[in-house]
Amino acid sequence: MNAHPDSAAFAKASAQSIPLADRVILALDVPTVGEAQTIVDEVGSLVSFFKIGLQLQYNEGKGIDFARKLATQGKKVFLDSKIFDIGNTVERTVENISQMGVDFLTVHGDRKVIESAAKVVDRGKLKILAVTVLTSLDQADLRDMGLQISMEEFVKLRAEIAIEAGADGVIASGLEASMIKSLSTSLGKPGLTVVTPGIRPAGTPWNDQRRVATPEEAISSGADYLVVGRPVLNAPSKEKMLESIFADVERGLATRSVQRQ
Repeated sequence: MNAHPDSAAFAKASAQSIPLADRVILALDVPTVGEAQTIVDEVGSLVSFFKIGLQLQYNEGKGIDFARKLATQGKKVFLDSKIFDIGNTVERTVENISQMGVDFLTVHGDRKVIESAAKVVDRGKLKILAVTVLTSLDQADLRDMGLQISMEEFVKLRAEIAIEAGADGVIASGLEASMIKSLSTSLGKPGLTVVTPGIRPAGTPWNDQRRVATPEEAISSGADYLVVGRPVLNAPSKEKMLESIFADVERGLATRSVQRQ
């Protein structure tokens, strides 16, 4: 594949086209839909994008309806399902999810899974995001899997597979965002979306995360969207924490702009 003739300009325009309010995706990692709705009501004036993970999806069968409800209310929704199954099942599942009005959907980063998800041509606004490596994993976890390869090399391999298989974007830590952006440009897909979890503002606990970055670090390295959960949900003031994160995002965008000049 040949690189876009003006890939740097294309990537810059793509990054600038994302509204600031959309760049921070708040993870509604709480047990019930009722708790999630309370959070949305509390911070809805600051955040327009929400992630619904497996915990909430399986809240007495209400989570999927809640995702659909948010979408109909004009909110953007990231359905973090990490789908992994045989090709036909993946394809049929993505067809159904594409009718919900959600924006992002995660699938495992295996080539056949991504290819099956990408086969669904009429997906509307739904973007397929391939998971590279969970941000809770580190080099020791790769060794436990029998992989004698560095984390960066493994993420690069998974990102390359995602691009070749037709994913719209990838899930990757802020430590790998810059590498993935360069890789996607070299492979002729400079507009690849990079969504980064494992975000930890300065002074907040890492919890079970291993490969973390601050909001400013992740954005300046090329991440398009940040997924933030516990640092906001556990903060004394969710609004103040979000305001601080958005300020970090703006600093990261300014740094990125200077780097590209």
